Amino acid sequence: MAIENDLVRICSVGELPAEGAVHEFPAGKKMLCIAKLNGVISALDNECSHHGGPLGQGMIENGKVICPWHAYAFDLTTGLCDDDADERVRVFEVTVSGDDVLVKL
Repeated sequence: MAIENDLVRICSVGELPAEGAVHEFPAGKKMLCIAKLNGVISALDNECSHHGGPLGQGMIENGKVICPWHAYAFDLTTGLCDDDADERVRVFEVTVSGDDVLVKL
């Protein structure tokens, strides 16, 4: 459901993944990988740019989300890949408003 200016509610604060974990959430017609590390919520395209693996089913290691299919590592803030400079996933702006976690698509 769009709130305003392309902001989409993805979950409540209580539904966020645990600290140091990732989870998949729908956002409109997209699926996003939502991560929480050091209290910061990150939202990335859920589809690994390497071979389409589901990043939200991966894990966090050294500030990167690790794709469960081929272990490609993507930075939570930039979306850049450690393993291949040509690979990158889109990162989305996250806002918390009250109990709602919103992502700008």
